Parts: sequence; structure tokens; C-alpha cells
Amino acid sequence: MPATDPEPRPLAGTVLFEESDFRALSAAYAGNAEYNAHRLAARRRLLTLGKGVAREAATLGTQLDCRTSLHHPHTFNGNRVNRLWAYLTRPKKERTKLKRLLGSDLGKDLDSAYRNAYLCLAIESDALEVSLRIHADAWYDGQNLKKRIEAEGLQAWFKELDALGGFRLRLADWKGEWNCGSLTPERLEEFLDYYVPGEHQLAIEKRYPAPEENRGAALEEAAAPELARELLRLLGVYRFTVWTEEENFLFRG
Repeated sequence: MPATDPEPRPLAGTVLFEESDFRALSAAYAGNAEYNAHRLAARRRLLTLGKGVAREAATLGTQLDCRTSLHHPHTFNGNRVNRLWAYLTRPKKERTKLKRLLGSDLGKDLDSAYRNAYLCLAIESDALEVSLRIHADAWYDGQNLKKRIEAEGLQAWFKELDALGGFRLRLADWKGEWNCGSLTPERLEEFLDYYVPGEHQLAIEKRYPAPEENRGAALEEAAAPELARELLRLLGVYRFTVWTEEENFLFRG
């Protein structure tokens, strides 16, 4: 997100998605600046939800910062807005600690939210999504995960994923799927054999289809609380994954 783009104010009251939130991200309007106000409204809804999740996570012992993505066409997003999302990622204090470990060259880009493992709330023209994502550029969190599993074994990660029925583990844009709740240790080992931090994105995601002809559930009042609840289910695997001073496996072995 460009440094000059300020975060909008979150909404007050109940979050309720609207038809225009989805339409403004469709192929016909994604590059149309006249739909910026609609995309801003959707962005504010995501920010409200994200900040609510961050407050709840704090009561559970996990501090998270919340930011949102750019809502207007810009060179930064290829002059099209096909997707809006809220990032929930390690706060500044934790980024500073990681920067010290990595050094100035490797740690210089940590302030970009996607360069850290992050929890995500997203909206597209035909779907809503909650996920945990490790971008290829957040290689240090991906490496921390792999090194932790090497040091402690697969069982703890398997247990976290097994509790996430309805989510799927995904590798970059590969077509293969690893469905949480029905995984086996052998399938997870297969995934780890393929996954290379710094080369691949890792995602644990749950998508809610909302095509134009069948958007009803996404527009109901229950949709936003459902997204928040499901995102909070990812806290355990998030904590298992990310680098912290206490769970520092980054340069082992």
C-alpha cells in the first residue's frame, strides 16, 4: 500500500455487506474511479471487522496490527481493484525485533504488511475469504515454520490444521489442495517437500462463494460475524507459524 494512502476510519455499528461492495470489484468496474466510494465503503467494513478481531486476539494474548489495501485504481495495483483486504500482522514492536535479527538489508521491507505472515479478511466480486497467508517475500516466517517442524516434529502443526475443518492448505497457485480436518501426516509431509519459503506463497484459507446470481448469504447480517469467528480460529496456527523471540527457529540447522 502506498505510504501516502491513509487508513480510513472504521465504521460504527454492525457491519453489513452490500451489493455495491461486490459490484465495484467486478471486471466491468474494477478500473473505474467512479466506483471508488463504493470500494472505500467495503474497505471500511473490512477495517471494522479486522480491528474487532485484533481486539479479541489481544484478549487471547496475541497482539496484531490491522491495515487495509488500496481501494482506488493506481499504478500500485495495476490501475484495477479486483480484491480488497484487511491484513492483521505483527505489530511494530515485533517487526523491530525481527529487523534487528535479520539486519538492515534483509529487514528493510518489513513495514510492508504482506512481507510478514498475516491473517486476512478479503472481498472479491464473487467471494468473501478468511485466511492465513505467508507471501514468498515473507520468507522468514515460512522458514521459521519449516525449521520449527524439523526441530519439533510434524505432530503439533498437524494438530493445529486438523482443528480447522472447512479450511484448505494451499501452495501458491497450484491446483492441489490439502483439506484441513481430513489431512494425514503423509499428506503434510508431501506439502512440506514442495513448499520452499522465498519461492512459494503458503495459504490456509476458507472462501465463501458469493456469485452475482446467488449473493444472498453474503448480504445477510450474519455474514460479518461469521468471518470474524472463522478468522479467530486461525490464531493458533498463526502463533505456531510466525517468528517471535520465544519461538525463534529461523537460523537453526
